[in-house]
Amino acid sequence: MYADPGHSDGLVIVLHLFALIIMIMKTIIVPTDFSPTATNAMNFAVDMAANINASLMLLHVYQVPVSMSDVPVVMVSAEELRKSSETKLQEIKYELRHTTGGKIKIYTEAKMGDVADELEDVCKHMQPFAVIMGTKGASGVERILFGSTTLTAIRHLTCPVIVVPPGKTYGNGIKKIGFACDFRKVVENTPVQFIKTMVKEFGAELHVLNVDHESKHFRPDTPEESMLLHTLLEDLNPSYHFIDNPDIEDGINGFVEANNIDLLITIPKKHKLLDSLFKKSSTRQLVTQSHVPVMCVHE
Repeated sequence: MYADPGHSDGLVIVLHLFALIIMIMKTIIVPTDFSPTATNAMNFAVDMAANINASLMLLHVYQVPVSMSDVPVVMVSAEELRKSSETKLQEIKYELRHTTGGKIKIYTEAKMGDVADELEDVCKHMQPFAVIMGTKGASGVERILFGSTTLTAIRHLTCPVIVVPPGKTYGNGIKKIGFACDFRKVVENTPVQFIKTMVKEFGAELHVLNVDHESKHFRPDTPEESMLLHTLLEDLNPSYHFIDNPDIEDGINGFVEANNIDLLITIPKKHKLLDSLFKKSSTRQLVTQSHVPVMCVHE
């Protein structure tokens, strides 16, 4: 027998095509601690994945608990935790396959380490469409840790992070997208292509939101910057809303709720929103206490 060159070349082409499909396939990563809030974010992600024909990656990161005593004692072995984590993930995967009729591909991974570090590593390798997270963990320390993990993810991940409020469902989809903008250096700071992709992906309306009070944030270059943004986004035919409120975050949240915005896109710039996430309660409120999902995208 001899190898058929034509058959071999065909197989190589098929393999390359398969690899290409995997590369361009939209994947949504959902970190979970198995808490109700994380489960709610997962259900939101499942419905979104079904809507936009994306696959789902469920990620659980565990740590070996150590008793707080004079001599540190490992409470549970790493192997036991790994098996327990993988069992829980497989149970969830089975349930989701049943409820979705197998319409979306679901992958699972359990890793030991720091949640933020492991999530960042997975994202670097997979380049996901988005990471979808809740804002609170199960209870007590877990709630604090998972909440801070969400904020850390926003700070460090280069891919978009969607923060889903407790109890929020995907419902009828994303029909209205809000984009919070301060009209400063819009060419450098606005992820125009990403916004266009999101609006077209969901077939949504785009609403550009700007909050000011007594023109305190008005600058000499504001008119020019606003015209530049209009030029960048004009093919999306966005609506512009100028909101009068002394507090930017409260103004945005109020408008979003009153006008049934389904998703708010914000750019957590280092000099403003990002550095104040852990300090200013009203800024943290925009991300962690909003009643609609907030998508954080870097410039």
